[in-house]
Amino acid sequence: MLTNSQTPTLTTESSKFLPAPDAQSRVSQFMKQLQDEITNELEALDGVGKFMEDSWERPEGGGGRSRVLRDGAIFEQAGVNFSEVWGSHLPPSILAQRPEATGHGFYATGTSLVLHPRNPYVPTVHLNYRYFEAGPVWWFGGGADLTPYYPFAEDAAHFHQTLKQACDQHHPEYYPVFKRWCDEYFYLKHRGETRGVGGLFLDYQDGQGAIYRGPDPKGEAANYSNQVGALPPRTWEQLFSLVQDCGRAFLPAYVPIVKKRNGMEYGDRQRNFQLYRRGRYVEFNLVYDRGTIFGLQTNGRTESILMSLPPLVRWEYGYQPEPNSPEAELYETFLKPQDWINWKLNQQ
Repeated sequence: MLTNSQTPTLTTESSKFLPAPDAQSRVSQFMKQLQDEITNELEALDGVGKFMEDSWERPEGGGGRSRVLRDGAIFEQAGVNFSEVWGSHLPPSILAQRPEATGHGFYATGTSLVLHPRNPYVPTVHLNYRYFEAGPVWWFGGGADLTPYYPFAEDAAHFHQTLKQACDQHHPEYYPVFKRWCDEYFYLKHRGETRGVGGLFLDYQDGQGAIYRGPDPKGEAANYSNQVGALPPRTWEQLFSLVQDCGRAFLPAYVPIVKKRNGMEYGDRQRNFQLYRRGRYVEFNLVYDRGTIFGLQTNGRTESILMSLPPLVRWEYGYQPEPNSPEAELYETFLKPQDWINWKLNQQ
């Protein structure tokens, strides 16, 4: 961890907007607690699989603990990682967005997970929440998103509603922006489709200015955020509280879906489609995912970085779903941004 002499001197209009003196240790402790809470409940839910933990150290500074469950009753593979790293300079993927951090040391900590269930009717899910300090800047980021293989609108609605409730405790405009930002981020440009039904995505949240701090000034997230306008300054404590509530909303957002769908019977057709769609997950994580890029550019532990990839996957040339099939419905509706909060009203 950065020592007091290395810790960035942060300047804002008022000291109440600065990170607390023990900011790094507090966020690190929360991220480890979140990892513990999630892995404990997932083990109990699976009933068979157990998480294996690997603790690792990064030569440049820091380390982490990677927990992976394989061949469980529910989860074919589940990875839940904690990391805490520091160094003399940030990688290009971050500096491109925050050039004011150039030349400064950095501190970063976070928890991330990807769960790949065995049953094709149970969706894959991803979570990542993180915190950075670098020179004159600090920020929180992260989110969670759901990737179903077979479409159940009530599952997408439940996932979104639970995350919205967490956001609404802090500001009513957080969810509308973060939801649109998620649709924008988890988008495979070369396929022209979203990765799944979305959820939340936020980044560079330092309590200043507009909610949206992403790269597309003409996108839906930016347009909505511009309509809201700049929010009053938010403190470090307020944003840390937001991340805590969003992180702890994950289990109630996802576990009920698993319990509802895991008992559904499936055959070779559903399994083959699941493996085919997992290929999209691989494509996104290796081409676009900033967490993967950041980890590789900062010489992180490769096994931990790539634990998000599914254990089995297949590609098929020129695949087209049969008309009027559940697979076709996934493409036609669920891989396009939807208003999942009001989906029942939209069906009337």
